[in-house]
Amino acid sequence: MQPDFFSGRTEAVDTSAIPEAKNWAARAAWLKSELNRHSHAYYVLDNPTIPDAEYDRLFRELVEIEQLHPDLLTSDSPTQRVGGKPLPQFEQVRHSMPMLSLNNAFDETDIAGFDRRAREVLQAAADIEYSTELKFDGLAISLRYEEGVLVQAATRGDGTTGENVTANVRTVRAIPLRLHVQHAPKVLEVRGEILMYKSDFAKLNARQRDADQKEFANPRNAAAGSLRQLDPRITAQRTLRFFAYGIGVLEGAEMPPSHEALLEWYASLGLPVCQERLVVKGAQGLLDFYQGIGEKRKALPYDIDGVVYKVNRLELQQKLGFVSRAPRFAVAHKFPAEEAMTVVQGIAVQVGRTGAITPVARLAPIFVGGVTVTNATLHNEDEVNRKDIQIGDTVIVRRAGDVIPEVVAYVPELRPATARKFLMPDACPICDSPIVRLEDEAIARCSGGWIKCPAQRKGGLLHFVSRRAMDIEGLGEQLVDQLVDKHVITTAADLYKLGLSALSELDRMATKSAQNVLNALEKSKSTTLARFIYALGIRHVGEATAKELASHFGSLDAVLDASEEQLLEVADIGPVVAHSIRVFLSDPMNVELIAQLRAAGVNWPESAPVENQPKPLQDKTFVLTGTLPTLTRDAAAELIETAGGKVAGSVSKKTSYVVAGEEAGSKLAKAQELGVTILDEAGLFQLLDRK
Repeated sequence: MQPDFFSGRTEAVDTSAIPEAKNWAARAAWLKSELNRHSHAYYVLDNPTIPDAEYDRLFRELVEIEQLHPDLLTSDSPTQRVGGKPLPQFEQVRHSMPMLSLNNAFDETDIAGFDRRAREVLQAAADIEYSTELKFDGLAISLRYEEGVLVQAATRGDGTTGENVTANVRTVRAIPLRLHVQHAPKVLEVRGEILMYKSDFAKLNARQRDADQKEFANPRNAAAGSLRQLDPRITAQRTLRFFAYGIGVLEGAEMPPSHEALLEWYASLGLPVCQERLVVKGAQGLLDFYQGIGEKRKALPYDIDGVVYKVNRLELQQKLGFVSRAPRFAVAHKFPAEEAMTVVQGIAVQVGRTGAITPVARLAPIFVGGVTVTNATLHNEDEVNRKDIQIGDTVIVRRAGDVIPEVVAYVPELRPATARKFLMPDACPICDSPIVRLEDEAIARCSGGWIKCPAQRKGGLLHFVSRRAMDIEGLGEQLVDQLVDKHVITTAADLYKLGLSALSELDRMATKSAQNVLNALEKSKSTTLARFIYALGIRHVGEATAKELASHFGSLDAVLDASEEQLLEVADIGPVVAHSIRVFLSDPMNVELIAQLRAAGVNWPESAPVENQPKPLQDKTFVLTGTLPTLTRDAAAELIETAGGKVAGSVSKKTSYVVAGEEAGSKLAKAQELGVTILDEAGLFQLLDRK
């Protein structure tokens, strides 16, 4: 069947009447333009310009042209939004600029403090101008456009490294595949949020019910689950939306002077921006916006969990800078969490990986904030007594921060005569070791430790294998439970002693699955010092502190030998953290664990202390692609950054080197096209003067 490009008919026509090739190209270009225009009107402006049937007709016509003339098929064609073949896995993408989180504020005092600190740093005599916008309850995303064409989309991930979800994002019709501008920037990285409207969520769950499939708990879960499908065709069947709210990288264009000007520029490029925003002055202007949005929150077509305030002028944002993992020039003002009433049917205790004993209320199921809640934290024994929560009470349950369920208070007039007080047990419910509580701590702890307490062992092992620690795929909660319950392993070092037969004998572990776990364990042996320190599970040592320790000392031995006084010299480490590190590293069991892990082959690149480190790669930009023989991408990136270099997510003319391993893809081809120097792992070591 050949299309009639002039009458709009799709029935068979006389092929002798088909226009010449130049007309095919012109018609295809016109169809792309029209379809993109109508799609933008429908998904972004909420103002449909043609009936669905007419849109479908134009779409089918373009499909047929591209089938007849594959050379007219381009990556920004509307036909490329339907999704391609399933992906084996998501490639990791290192962000050119980190995707930072925001600090939270919950009341007027927090907002007054945010405004006061900004005025003090900027030495502002008058009220500061702020841009205010919504805090969407979705999934953060980074979109990279080169010469106006969408070339990459990545999730936030850990802020430094995310997942390449380009194939799926191409199916999101609210996102332009090509910017609506004649002279596009050379590079533009747009930061924003993928979300699902409430109405689209209801339709999706209706389809799930009709297909006898599991329903999604809330629009955010639905959006995240849809975007992370390995089969883009599934993503294409779900209606996702997008709002732009920030910028990562801009090359080949002048940066707008303010955040509001940036959003207006985005709108002119065809990028969706939310209209629920204002430019205000001073703390009172912020609070007025917060109150106004709060009043219309339930009527909005999408879920939000607060609003965001940003100093409007970008030059002032730069002066304010950042603290740890968050900017000083912005803050998220969260709405009070949603609340509901239910009955406490019992109070149990859970044992965490550090032995922390947490009372947990077992609740009659209640729907709160979009999910069914059956358990809620009571934090600690003091909190239970302070709130006077008893078994049998009717209580108010809140999803704190719209995420973690907690018991706020009980309802006195509904307390039954049979209500019973909670008593903290004397012994751990898992290992029967004594529960102890230090005088200066609110948390009671199991004294059994890893060796005696399976709960602590499981928690510690799950932390050790987690993505941000040793990143060992396949070792999930069910497998770790079996390994501990069947006494196969006791410490993290035992993981590296596992054999194929021992794993294959476990439930739901076929030989292939067992081999995959062994492969993941072997791969995890090459890591970074920061990841290894974090994986140890030292109390009070999170990812940021682990990175500071690795950067400051350069080697694990230097960390092991450091005194509390020397630890206090590390950025962001205070007396409590320094003491915790020293206590952990003075424990013979922990020292032995570290020695066993090193003996098992766990290794990382080490360097000189930060003040003595040479910077041979200063001002050089690297791109990593493919699988290197001995280094993971994170390990290679850490080496490069320690030596003063920068690691970017994509190749451009400004790229100094591309480090390529096995199965290098389009980045290698782009480097060859641009004449960028290509290195293998040995070449990188040579630059670093390592052998």
